Amino acid sequence: MTITNSLPDGPRISRFLRLVKFITQPIKYVEDFAKVYGDRFTIWGSKDVHIIYFSDPEALEQIFTADSKYFKSGEGNGPLRFLMGDNSLILLDGDCHQQQRQLLTPPFHGDRMRAYGQDIRVITEQVSSKILIGKPFNIRNLMQEITLRVILRVVFGLEEGKRFQELQHLLSSVLDFLGSPLLSGALFFSFLRKDLGVWSPWGKVSRLLGQIDELIYALIAERRNDTQENRQDILSLMMAARDADGQPMSDVELRDELMTLLIAGHETTASALTWAFYWIDRLPEVQEKLLRELDTIDINADPSSIAKLPYLTAVCQETLRLYPIVMNGVPRIVKSPIEIKGYTIPEKNVIIPSIYLAHHRPEVYPNPKQFQPERFLERQFSPYEYLPFGGGNRRCIGLAFAQYEMKIVLATILSTFQISLVNKRPIEPVRRGFTVAPPSGMRMIAKPQVKRASKPVGV
Repeated sequence: MTITNSLPDGPRISRFLRLVKFITQPIKYVEDFAKVYGDRFTIWGSKDVHIIYFSDPEALEQIFTADSKYFKSGEGNGPLRFLMGDNSLILLDGDCHQQQRQLLTPPFHGDRMRAYGQDIRVITEQVSSKILIGKPFNIRNLMQEITLRVILRVVFGLEEGKRFQELQHLLSSVLDFLGSPLLSGALFFSFLRKDLGVWSPWGKVSRLLGQIDELIYALIAERRNDTQENRQDILSLMMAARDADGQPMSDVELRDELMTLLIAGHETTASALTWAFYWIDRLPEVQEKLLRELDTIDINADPSSIAKLPYLTAVCQETLRLYPIVMNGVPRIVKSPIEIKGYTIPEKNVIIPSIYLAHHRPEVYPNPKQFQPERFLERQFSPYEYLPFGGGNRRCIGLAFAQYEMKIVLATILSTFQISLVNKRPIEPVRRGFTVAPPSGMRMIAKPQVKRASKPVGV
């Protein structure tokens, strides 16, 4: 392979104008560059620090399989520090990242994860019981309430009560603030992150985060004195975990990881579920196939039987493919020069694996703008072609749990309600903080679900 010292071609525009488009038109931002420059392009910066986007499978494989010594991936998530803290798994690098990942991964896999299925179903039934037949409701708000309650139950071990309600209110408030157009900009423009008092937007966020911290630290202290054995919530499992030296996680480390799980594990799943309900209503043939499949099982049976349904799984996979909630993988800041696709990337430059562009390659996904769950029944995609949760050693540890939760929530609600959009106009993704999501005001209306005659899904 011929090695060059040049970077891929790309746009040379001011950082301010680029960020404005990145914030206000996140999809158009990457699509416009890809149309002109192809699979890889450089966003030229200043002081020899540039951002290089890659989206073809060969490049992504090289990035995801490279030795972690080449990158400072945690540092690439620096803008999240104010929210998640210095000890968040997302912000750690090297041995610290690997050790923390090993401590946090077990609760999200295997029997422990499956044990949470019943909780997810019960919470979904409780929250969806508030739906009034024939009366429009905000679908995103409903999904946020479900996913937040799941996180509070499964991660914190909290049941209904004062602390549960306080945390639910504070977290919903701070995420709604950060998802607003003004504060989405503040996440990328540091001059907007000014605490000008309790009535200023950033001052409000700072005080909400302070109140959340007080509640989390009080809960940690209470749990340390809890004599109840065999607790299976993730906080208790994290507190029982020990590193290679036999040391437990400190209160600050626990706080930072809890905030990471709260933010990353609740907001993203709510957005994905909202998209799923949108597509299921928009495409009657998808809805028909899905409902016929759901009719083949007892919805009150073991939740794991729901998770094994192939068409339901394909609907969730296609939802995460078409509009991935996080459009890019973790930015990798280059520590020492690395070769990717014949380009030698100098240190301090930033490599961005583009999840969105990887998911819209026509040679991998024919008609990539169309919602077609069948593509996931017809073939398997490599982790360099389908990567809604990122890749390599920075892949989201909660990916299996998120998909499991999506399937149980969808199956539980669709077994009771037929949900349709109030406004049938197509919608486009919008920026919501660090993520890309459906517009927050999307409204749907419900009527009782009709039981279908059982016949094969493919008929």
